[in-house]
Amino acid sequence: MKNKIIVVTGGRGFIGSHFVEKALIRGHKVIDIDKMTYASNNKLPWDNHINYTLIKQDICDLVHLPSCDIVVNLAAESHVDNSIVDTTPFIRSNFLGVHRLLELIRKKDKLNRPVFYQVSTDEVYGDILEGSFKENDRLSPSNPYSAAKAAAEMLVLSYSRTYGIEHIITRSANNYGHRQYHEKLIPKSIYCLNNNEKIPLHGNGSYIRDWIFVEDNVAGMWKVIDSGIKNEIYNISANNHMTNLEVVNHILKWHNKTNSSIKFVRNRDGQDLRYSVDSSKLMSLGWNPKHTTGIYRWSNDE
Repeated sequence: MKNKIIVVTGGRGFIGSHFVEKALIRGHKVIDIDKMTYASNNKLPWDNHINYTLIKQDICDLVHLPSCDIVVNLAAESHVDNSIVDTTPFIRSNFLGVHRLLELIRKKDKLNRPVFYQVSTDEVYGDILEGSFKENDRLSPSNPYSAAKAAAEMLVLSYSRTYGIEHIITRSANNYGHRQYHEKLIPKSIYCLNNNEKIPLHGNGSYIRDWIFVEDNVAGMWKVIDSGIKNEIYNISANNHMTNLEVVNHILKWHNKTNSSIKFVRNRDGQDLRYSVDSSKLMSLGWNPKHTTGIYRWSNDE
């Protein structure tokens, strides 16, 4: 893929920052639109990079979309527990924000429209007790967060059919790695141990997720972009299924702690029992995750 101008939304967040980092390494120009929420990174090593521009703005309030080759939408409220307490920010960012971006693309001359890349989640499928979801399976989200993400996907598909907007959608498994805000299970567990607090774990910790290292997810995203394929959906997963309790036990071992550091708490409303998606479609393009067993301890996890 030759050097491009890429608009990234939410590029100061967890997955977004890793995507931007890789884009700059590859020589692309990045225009990062981020409203700088509590989960955003205030400082990043490439802040003064010649090919990086930061626009501090909520995508819902955008009135102009910079000229670019592709828009990669990573802007989202993503913590399920927060969506259960207050749905409004999730509908605004995850659905109305996508609507705003699509409208700005639609109003551009058809010859100058960028590809719209919607970064979604495996949670749009809901849970599955056995087997794995494929890209053409029915969406059945279980909570306001995943419902807003599923609704956004439907909006993207409708704009593609009605207005001819070219798109990509990827649905990734549970990401983890450096720069993840400490409301999510792995960084929260590390944070609790570093602050002599017990790790809160929903129910009995038996809920299963497929864990993918963030760099593997980003590599999958780039594989789709580099392929030049458009108007397709791809799952991105590592086939690394673990219960939440198994994940926490990994982290306890890193810190030489026992399960006495765990505090079991009330179950999440609408709790999904198991997530699993089949990423063989993406693998057919030549992508494979590098971290597929347990939880990889990256060098600066703390």
